[in-house]
Amino acid sequence: MTLRAFTMPKWGIEMTEGTVGEWKLAEGAAFRRGDLLALIETDKITNEVEAEFDGVLARRVAAEGATLPVGALLGVFAEGPAAAADVDAFIAGFRPAGGSLAAEEGAAPAPPVPAPAAPPIPDEARISPQARAFAQAHGVDVASVAGSGKDGRISLQDVTQAVRAPAAPVLAGPLPLPPETPVRATPLARRLAAQHGVALEGLAGTGSRGRVGQADVLAAIAAASPAAMPAGPAAPATNTPEILPMSSLRRTVARRLTEAKATIPHFYLRAEASVDALLALREAANIVIGRKASVNDFIVRAAALALKEVPDVNIQVHGDAIHRFPHSDIAVAVATARGLVTPIVRAADTLPVHAIGEAVRALAQRAQDGKLKAEDLEGGTFTVSNLGMFGVDQFDAIINPPQGAILAVGAARRVCVEDGDGVAFETRIAFSLSCDHRAIDGATGATFLKSLKALLEEPARLFGQS
Repeated sequence: MTLRAFTMPKWGIEMTEGTVGEWKLAEGAAFRRGDLLALIETDKITNEVEAEFDGVLARRVAAEGATLPVGALLGVFAEGPAAAADVDAFIAGFRPAGGSLAAEEGAAPAPPVPAPAAPPIPDEARISPQARAFAQAHGVDVASVAGSGKDGRISLQDVTQAVRAPAAPVLAGPLPLPPETPVRATPLARRLAAQHGVALEGLAGTGSRGRVGQADVLAAIAAASPAAMPAGPAAPATNTPEILPMSSLRRTVARRLTEAKATIPHFYLRAEASVDALLALREAANIVIGRKASVNDFIVRAAALALKEVPDVNIQVHGDAIHRFPHSDIAVAVATARGLVTPIVRAADTLPVHAIGEAVRALAQRAQDGKLKAEDLEGGTFTVSNLGMFGVDQFDAIINPPQGAILAVGAARRVCVEDGDGVAFETRIAFSLSCDHRAIDGATGATFLKSLKALLEEPARLFGQS
C-alpha cells in the first residue's frame, strides 16, 4: 500500500505558515482528482486545496484551526483502505521537505508525531478547533469532558481543566460550640453569635420561655451592621479566560496597523455632508434601475470621483517616492469572523453606482466565505471604512499602507440646523479623513473633503461623470 503526505502548501515567497481553516473531506473518505480537500488560511487569503490525484484520506494529522509551518504534515493519503499501523509508521517517519501539496512517499524522520492515546474525536463533536487540537495533543478523551459553552460546546478551558489534577479539599473541621452561658439559646444561635461576635447576655429571646433563637441573633447582627446596598448577583468563584490564539489574518492585520500607526505621521480632517437629496435620489434610482444600491455604494462612487478631482490624494507612498494613479482603486473595509479585510473595487471612478454596489456585495460575500483571492486584496489607492451601520457617529481610521489616506464614514443622523429665521431638520453624515502627512498636506486633504461633500450634496453629479 502506497502512502503519500499531504503537507502545508506554499503560495508566494513571503508565506512561511498557514492555518487549517476547514477540512472538506472526512477521515477515511475517498476522493477524485479535482475534489476539494481543505481550506488553508494564509495571512491574506483563504485558498481551496484540490486533489491532484485519486485516493483516500487515510488520516487527518492537523486539526482545524492549527497553524503550522510550510511543509508540515497535514494528512496522509492512500490508494485505498490502509491499516492504522502502517499510517502510524508513516507519520512517525515523516520529515518536512519543501512546501507543496506533496506526493512524497515518506522521508527521513523528524521529531515523531505520536498517535493519539485517546479515542479519535468525531467530526460532528461540539468542540472548538483549539480545544480539539489540545485534546488530540494531550490524549484527552473528550467524551468525559463536560462542555461549558452554548449547547454543551467544549472549549479550550474545559479541556485544560480536564487534564489538571483536582485539588484536594482542605477541611477545617466542625465549628466548636462556644462555652455554655446562663443565657438560654439554641445551638445554632450560639454558633451564629460566636461567628459574628454577638453577646448573648442581654439579648431578648423570642422563643419558648425567652429562649434566644437564630432569628434573634440575625436581627442583632443586622442592627449592629451599617445599612448595605442590596446584594447583586454572586460573583463566579473563578474567572479563567479561554485562550484564543490569533488567526494568521488577525496577526498580520495587527502587525501592519501597528507599523502604520508607528511609522506614518497621521493627521485627521473632519467634515459633514447633508444627504437628504442623496437619500431621495437613491430611492428613485433604485426603483428606476431595478437594482438596489446602498448609501455606502454612493459614498464609494463619490470618493472615486473626488479622487479624480484631487489626484494628489489618490496615491501610494513607497519610501521616498509617491505613486499617483489615474484611476481610483478603492478598498472597502469588510469585517469577517477571521478579522478585517479590505477587498478592492477596481477603477471605481469608471463604474456607475449600481455596478459598484454589485462589486462590493460580491467582494463582501467572498470575504465572509473566506474565498478572497490575492488579486482581490493587492494594491488599492484609497480605502473607505464605514461603521455607520453599527450606529457609530464618527471615528478615526488607521491608514492602510502603502495608501496615503483612508475615509472613515459615520451613521446618518437627523440634526437641527438654522434655516433663515427659523430652524429645520436635515440628515447628515460625518466623515473623517486620515492622511499621511509625508505625502498629503492639510490643504490637499481639505480640498478632497470639500469635493466629496459637494458630490454628495449634489448627487445628480454621481450619474454624470466617468
